[in-house]
Amino acid sequence: MALHDKNSVRGKLLDDVYASTDLSVRMPKYKFPAEEHDPRHAYQVVHDELMLDGNSRQNMATFCQTWVDPEMHRLMDECVDKNMIDKDEYPQTAELEARCVHMLADLWNSPDAVNTLGCSTTGSSEAAMLGAMALKWRWRDKMKKEGKPTDRPNLICGPVQICWHKFARYWDVELREIPMEKDRLIMTPEEVIKRCDENTIGVVPTLGVTFTCQYEPVKAVCDALDKLQAETGLDIPVHVDGASGGFLAPFVEPELEWDFRLPRVKSINASGHKFGLAPLGVGWVIWRDKSDLPEDLIFRVNYLGGDIPTFALNFSRPGGQIVAQYYNFLRLGREGYRKIHQACYDTAQAIAAKIGEMGPFEIIYDGKGGIPALSWTLKPGVDHGFSLYDLSDRLRSRGWQVPAYSMPAHREDLVIMRMLVRHGVSLDLGELLLTDMQRCLDFLKKNPMTAPLSEEDAGGFSHSK
Repeated sequence: MALHDKNSVRGKLLDDVYASTDLSVRMPKYKFPAEEHDPRHAYQVVHDELMLDGNSRQNMATFCQTWVDPEMHRLMDECVDKNMIDKDEYPQTAELEARCVHMLADLWNSPDAVNTLGCSTTGSSEAAMLGAMALKWRWRDKMKKEGKPTDRPNLICGPVQICWHKFARYWDVELREIPMEKDRLIMTPEEVIKRCDENTIGVVPTLGVTFTCQYEPVKAVCDALDKLQAETGLDIPVHVDGASGGFLAPFVEPELEWDFRLPRVKSINASGHKFGLAPLGVGWVIWRDKSDLPEDLIFRVNYLGGDIPTFALNFSRPGGQIVAQYYNFLRLGREGYRKIHQACYDTAQAIAAKIGEMGPFEIIYDGKGGIPALSWTLKPGVDHGFSLYDLSDRLRSRGWQVPAYSMPAHREDLVIMRMLVRHGVSLDLGELLLTDMQRCLDFLKKNPMTAPLSEEDAGGFSHSK
């Protein structure tokens, strides 16, 4: 008969986590440990390190979703093992992706929403690049048929997020970015037309510019390009970067013409994990018509069990975000999205009004004519005794990340602060931020900065560069 001594295992069963042998020594951080560790202890080490991250709910810099409901957490858990690319093994997940594509095509007024093409991506940056690749391929095919050179393509855009700079560099395309000038902080039709020629693969208006949060005038740009074609024969397509606005305008401003109602708009990208309200890691790109996506960009693979067409920069990726996106579409519908986003707009405008009353600030964007957000700068011609970088730095002491940053080329002199109002940013949370902001202003008034901080000292990450 075997003999059992309970005392020999008592320590492993009853030891407090922090009294364990594992946590009494420093674990290696940049090389593999020699031995394995108890999962409870390893979890606690990682969990404790993550306490040093900021609270995402107080991050007013990010456009991305920081609050999801419990049902979405459950769906993400249930899909943790699903590979989105393996459509033969997970056909129903693939079906949900297809439904989302057609639902978005319908939302964005595609003339043939049932049959058009689109796909999910890891985010709106990948989706934007796929849309731009299709523009380049179509332009190149047209130039070859006309016997013209294809070595100098260009793309026209306004002040843009870094993904368009990446596309231009990676795919060898000249980026004709319209710089800000004085009070003009976005693209205008006149500035677009100045830069068009036969090598222009497309024009990209942004529905929610990263720097100022304003919508660029998609319809006015399309009208100007229609006129240019009538006068010169140049037929230049439009891709709309709807990273944020693509999930806002259809619900809150359905009368705004920016989508496939405009025949010149050939493709649209949007970010599901921003105002699409899905967890991080999903974007979408939809084409107006099948012919707008060149066939030779689509790959077909059969080694996963079936003939699978794919157009993506990535291959394997998780399926949970797509499932969660579909859940949102069913759960919220047009009414639910409208109510959530309208609440965000109302909160942004209320906070903008309060900040405008504080004294030192001049409101640049008050939450009207773009995405639910606000931005402001210091009133010019006054010695305030502090910079916006100082204020941003002081707010961090209470956990708030409200970025201060300078504008891009030609307006580097203009420094602004910007606040995004997402699902989960309530009016009450906004009031807490305003109280802390006033507390910071009182401190800076009593303790004027002899050497105000610069962008290099305290600019932080603004999601715009």
